[in-house]
Amino acid sequence: MTKSLEHQLMKPDMQLYRHADHRVSASAAPPPHRNLAFPFNVYAHARMLQEGESAGFHHAPFPDGTRFSPVTQREFADLILTKLPPPPGQILEIGSSSSDAALSWLSQRGYTVQSITAATRAMAYVQDASSADNLVTNHELETYRAEPESFMAILLKDSAQTIEPLAIFNKAQDLLAPSGHLLLMDEFLLKNDATLRNPANLHYLDHMITLAGRFGFELIEHTDLSALAAPAVDYRLQIIATHRQRLIKDLSLSHEQLAQLEQSNRVFRDLYRNQQAGYALLLFRKKTQPKWRLQLLKKNQLPALFDLFRKTFNHDMTPAVWHWKYNTLPGREIGVWREHQLIAHYGGIARKILFFGQPQTAVQIGDVMVDSSERGTLTKKGPFFLMAATFLERYIGYNKPYLLGFGFPNERAMKVAERYGLYAEVGRMVEFSWDPLPKWPRIKSRLYAVDRTGDDYAAAAAGHCWRKMAQDLSGSLVGIRDWSYLQHRYLNHPSNHYQIVLVKSRFGGKARGIIVLRHDSNGCEVVDLVAALREIPELILHARRLAGINGHQRLYCKITENFAAHFAATGGIQQALDFRIPASIWDCAPAIELLRDRWWLMSGDMDFR
Repeated sequence: MTKSLEHQLMKPDMQLYRHADHRVSASAAPPPHRNLAFPFNVYAHARMLQEGESAGFHHAPFPDGTRFSPVTQREFADLILTKLPPPPGQILEIGSSSSDAALSWLSQRGYTVQSITAATRAMAYVQDASSADNLVTNHELETYRAEPESFMAILLKDSAQTIEPLAIFNKAQDLLAPSGHLLLMDEFLLKNDATLRNPANLHYLDHMITLAGRFGFELIEHTDLSALAAPAVDYRLQIIATHRQRLIKDLSLSHEQLAQLEQSNRVFRDLYRNQQAGYALLLFRKKTQPKWRLQLLKKNQLPALFDLFRKTFNHDMTPAVWHWKYNTLPGREIGVWREHQLIAHYGGIARKILFFGQPQTAVQIGDVMVDSSERGTLTKKGPFFLMAATFLERYIGYNKPYLLGFGFPNERAMKVAERYGLYAEVGRMVEFSWDPLPKWPRIKSRLYAVDRTGDDYAAAAAGHCWRKMAQDLSGSLVGIRDWSYLQHRYLNHPSNHYQIVLVKSRFGGKARGIIVLRHDSNGCEVVDLVAALREIPELILHARRLAGINGHQRLYCKITENFAAHFAATGGIQQALDFRIPASIWDCAPAIELLRDRWWLMSGDMDFR
């Protein structure tokens, strides 16, 4: 639906829409909507074919529930006018839906309107449709600059869902005058569970309202316009079906493009009917300047982060290691700022996993830091709670970037999170240790060193071992340990060196398993294993031999307690560790009972050291 469908249909796997052939017959004048992004070009052109004009292709109320009416657009503009402070004053409109008459009416009422849009292809169309008094420029919200507190109101109509909420509220705090108004009119997710499909990644309504409060905004009106907006879906389906052939011809589209657009509209129609999604008007007033400000961490802020890391952990973090940790998959990092100083950080490292045998993406929480001067504020208004709750709301759970979160907090940190209602425990870590063995070879197996990324033999063996392990752990949760992962995690680490060995049968050369070792002053550590679980005793025996060869006094490894029996069978000595495995209980996510004692985690999973 309007912006939300553009957001969904322009994902990387649907780039055909961006690259549609826009050739026009020389004998026909091109329609004025060709430069609009899909699906706006479809909606606008279909509206023109149906009604004779195309302005205002948004979720305007449909009083009779059947068709578009020009009067509706005026009523929609009047609705906006009733929510704004009286003129004169400056209004910032974000996303530029000014193809309708609303912004022109704002200018006529005495407001000065500044519109910004990130859609460069639509600039000419938007400028043509706008009043001469309205300034329309091409900007991303995050990069837009204006005088602080220079706007009396900020308006986002059908555009908030495509913008990061932290960016919306940060920019509104900067640009709105005291008591200035922030008006959002958009689709939102109203319910969330495992059965829901959220094709456009709509923002969850309750979370948007909560986040606004964290940024010092007061909700002064919440109006549900779903019943008035929902007929727009049926209307679009109707006019697309009516003018299908003309749309395909005039806009150089394919039948498949329109078919997928229609299917997306049908999905949204079902979400509306089931009251899982809706259209809402949210009016906020800037009430206070918050003590702490939440922001997604930017690259130019890394020096401040490294300073905080040094003060928190008493050692340095290098840029190379940081980029290696966070840049492989799209992770997330939230920082907390007090004035111009970074005082807290909450990081998320994306991880591909198997969730009971099915591919999913999880996120490992790490590098949680709070400046020592702010740690006394252990309340639900303190920096730790603000960033943790915001991270869980935005990124972890059903219909979010990551289905699960996990980490390795100590017992003290875990109790704090439990007290806030953020996490619940789903596992613990234990350690096993063994005495090294003499270097004498094993009769039935031997070792092969894996020390370079371009090793085709090692790649094939790693794939075989991982498939066997994944099969054994099909009833568990485990991070994917294929050849791509092993290369990135261990062979391409920017500073650490790991010894990776393949254990294979002496006769026939069958791959038995892969051991990843790290040698340091504490001994020889089994950082990771990739093998069928029945092969663990054989792998540990070889690891003990390698510990002896390298002159260590002990071999040890860390493993989740629920898999301890596989290591206890090798004769190792077990001891408890002060690490807990958490899962989110803050928002709608897989049940704790489903996750408890299901993780396979080793020290290689812990912090990507």
